[in-house]
Amino acid sequence: MANTFKLSSNAGLTTSLVDQYTVPSSTTSIIVGMSVANTSANSITVDIKIVSDTGNNENAYLIKGGPVPSGGTLEIMSGNKLVLQTTDKIQALASTTGVADLLISYMEIT
Repeated sequence: MANTFKLSSNAGLTTSLVDQYTVPSSTTSIIVGMSVANTSANSITVDIKIVSDTGNNENAYLIKGGPVPSGGTLEIMSGNKLVLQTTDKIQALASTTGVADLLISYMEIT
């Protein structure tokens, strides 16, 4: 079993839910950190959704309408961990296109 720490970054979320990370086949991922930075002069909100059809799981929001102040950062995980299974996805959107940067730190177990 290999454990590999990785970073996924997306500069400029849109106003539509878009896949930001998908767990590869034969892999389990542990999300160890997630934050959104607001690069604009105005406050924005963000949604982070977990899309999962593994086992009895259903799609669920990790945060909906989370406020990110002008020039600030919203830490989504706050020290918690999130386990994702093969084909699970993280989707995200912002209330304004192009001003929210998403960073996801995770470990893939293969």
